[in-house]
Amino acid sequence: MPSLSVFDLLAVHHFVADLPGDWLHRLAAVGHPVYYGTGHRLMREDGNADRFWLLHNGTVAIDFCVPGRGDIVIERVGPSTLIGWSWLTVPYRWQFGAVVAEEIRAVEFGAAAVRNLIDEDPEFGRELTTRILRVTADRLQASRHRLIELYAYPAVA
Repeated sequence: MPSLSVFDLLAVHHFVADLPGDWLHRLAAVGHPVYYGTGHRLMREDGNADRFWLLHNGTVAIDFCVPGRGDIVIERVGPSTLIGWSWLTVPYRWQFGAVVAEEIRAVEFGAAAVRNLIDEDPEFGRELTTRILRVTADRLQASRHRLIELYAYPAVA
């Protein structure tokens, strides 16, 4: 089976598939396909946020460090999602960590190149930022639901 081009991978990815073709071509020019095996750390909390990923296959565990307890997984995300958004705003430091839970195939983007595309085309920038904000809001809502489940019913003494 022939491998797909970055453009083809983007054209079938839920996050960007419906963008205009010229925007997809611009994104494809600054992305590249990657494969990472289970256990590979994509990012560490407070590290340099210099890239992001559009996940095609596999699972990524989002985590953060709790002093005295180590890295605690707060969410698992699967195919057709965005991994990483801290690259979008100063100070470009990861707010969370992420480790591959099940081997992944993704398209990886360098943050500086995508920020340049955003600067060059404000309409593209608004659309991409809006999509990233939706992902952020969805993840916050999922965290809220998990907290409700955790604390809604007091423990029986």
